[in-house]
Parts: sequence; structure tokens; C-alpha cells
Amino acid sequence: MTAHPVPPDPDSPHPAASSLPSDSPLPSDSSVAADSPLPSGPPLPPVDTLLVVDVQTAFVTGEGAVPDAARLVDRTAGLIARARAAGALVVHLQNDGPPGAEDEPHTPGWELHHRVEPGPTEFVIRKPYDDGFEETTLGAVLDGHGSRAVAVCGVMSEMCVRATARTALDRGYRVVVPYDGHATQDCPAVPGVADAVPAAVVSRVAAYSLGSDAEVTDPAAAVSFTAPSRTVAPFPPGSPVRGSVA
Repeated sequence: MTAHPVPPDPDSPHPAASSLPSDSPLPSDSSVAADSPLPSGPPLPPVDTLLVVDVQTAFVTGEGAVPDAARLVDRTAGLIARARAAGALVVHLQNDGPPGAEDEPHTPGWELHHRVEPGPTEFVIRKPYDDGFEETTLGAVLDGHGSRAVAVCGVMSEMCVRATARTALDRGYRVVVPYDGHATQDCPAVPGVADAVPAAVVSRVAAYSLGSDAEVTDPAAAVSFTAPSRTVAPFPPGSPVRGSVA
């Protein structure tokens, strides 16, 4: 996913964990909102899978970072930590951008921001399209673990996050998209056609466009995890299937 403000209508395994960037926090930002309050209603049922969509260096650091990137990284890091602690399945989706894009494979911007702990319940899956299921092993990984419910977080809200969540719904998964766990860029004005739309509004509309079957009104802090029904061995390194697992 190239980080476009308005969405446009070599397959090798991911490098070893030792080559991934550290999970160090981003610089503090006084504009970052405080932790979102937990909802007052009954707690959400736990999910057995966390999909971390395209939390790559190009999109959460530097001039190309999404607004409030520090808050997003804090939320996604918290989700990852709780998922690991519960033995849930954690899948990091990593977008392969075209030549010259911020996320062109094997460039600094393409690297995942969060440290990966490869194992029987944690994977990296590379993807060529917005939808994390399209031409990847994601469906096979979820089916192999007996996944039934997924939480989706990351970037960009109206592109890869929404596309992946939409397919998960279509495949019959329960889908949770915590409102402070995904982000995007501002949508610029088009003179004579439309005003600019702030990134936060784009994110909310993208989530609500999933319809009433998705759970989009709770914060990341409300999401809890449980282990999936099965644990399977990861795909071997060097798998020829696009989206091979680290």
C-alpha cells in the first residue's frame, strides 16, 4: 500500500527477526490524545487473532507518518502485547509497494515498525494488494489455527485496513476494528468539488462503511484475546507462495 492521501482506484520470506527495527517508542507529542475510556457496557468477547496491517516505517515515522502516529503505535503495541500474552494468533501484514514507493520492498520505509517474535502463533505475511487475503497465505493461516474472531488494526483506514476487514467479514469471521487502532492521512480538498477531510473523519467513515456486522465503536483498550483453537507449525522459510511467512 503506497500512502496516498486519496486511494487510487519477488517473493522472498521476510528477513529474520534480528534484522527488524526495534519497537522503540516514537518521540512524545503533546497533541497525542489521552487513553480512550473503556466503554461502560458489557465487555467485548475475546478475539483469537490480531491482524496488524502495514505498520511499516514509512507510515508511522518521518514526514510521511499518519497524524497522531505516536498514539497509533502505542495502541498497536498494546494490542500486540496482550495478544501474545493470551496466546492469540498475531499476523503482521507487510505491504509490498511498487518501485519508487515509500514501502518498496527492502527499503527502510518497507520495514515493520514493531518487533516480530516468529513462532507457531506469530507470522509476517507480505501482500501485493490492499486486501490482506488477496494472493496471500492469510486465509490458510487463519483456517489452520481455527480462527473465529479477528481484531484489525494499522494503516491506512480506508484502504488496507478496510479491505482486509471487509474480506474477513465476508469469510464469516467476527471482526473488531478498534476506533483508535487504525489511522490514515488527511483527504485533500479538490477545488470546486469537495473540501478537505481530516484524517480522523476519514478513518471513522471507513470503519462505519463496513456496516453493522463489524464492531467499530470500542477502543483498543477494550479488546481482549484468547488462544485460537489450534496451533500449527509456520510455513517453512522459502515458501514459493506469495505472502510466505518469516
